[in-house]
Amino acid sequence: MQKDKLLKTQKTAKRKIAKVFSKPSRKEAEKAVETLIKWAGDNPKREGLLETPQRVINSYQEFFAGYLMNPDEILSKTFEEVEGYDEMVIVKDIRVESHCEHHMVPILGSAHVAYIPNKRIVGLSKLARVVDVYSKRLQVQEKMTAQIAETIDRALKPRGVAVVIEAAHQCMSTRGTHKTETTTVTSQMIGVFQKNEKTRAEFMNLIRS
Repeated sequence: MQKDKLLKTQKTAKRKIAKVFSKPSRKEAEKAVETLIKWAGDNPKREGLLETPQRVINSYQEFFAGYLMNPDEILSKTFEEVEGYDEMVIVKDIRVESHCEHHMVPILGSAHVAYIPNKRIVGLSKLARVVDVYSKRLQVQEKMTAQIAETIDRALKPRGVAVVIEAAHQCMSTRGTHKTETTTVTSQMIGVFQKNEKTRAEFMNLIRS
């Protein structure tokens, strides 16, 4: 049942993509990788590179799986039996694996996600999956942070949402300025996290502890 639901979601996402632009076939994508190998100065027909185009496309299916995932559907199942719990729910150190939309190189780091329930809670793994939805796309960190927070706020209608992402960008460490030790930190605060300084400070202290 769950598999059928996932396949239906993926088909819907593919139809939406098709409306925006014509997605190339797998064969066309593999040919593009072959062209890039030639552009880099190597021979795609040599033994070590013969299967590289297929491997790259297989990798891309994993790297960019977020385009075929629906965050609202992930957060659609909630629970109201919270026994009056109305304090922070925090999931911290969620692994972030994304790719810079400017250079298509990795962004690697961690996300810390919190919300304060308003009568409804959601399974903790669902928060991590929402991070995956947006990280497994071509991204800029600032936009990804906002997307995660706004999606949780829209779906759960909590009293507040907080998202902090700390990540290293290989577009800075392996090219350009070559600053290997730099980390970028972004945050998005909604509701009480934005309005109440004490609530925001408590969240920051908890994710640092």
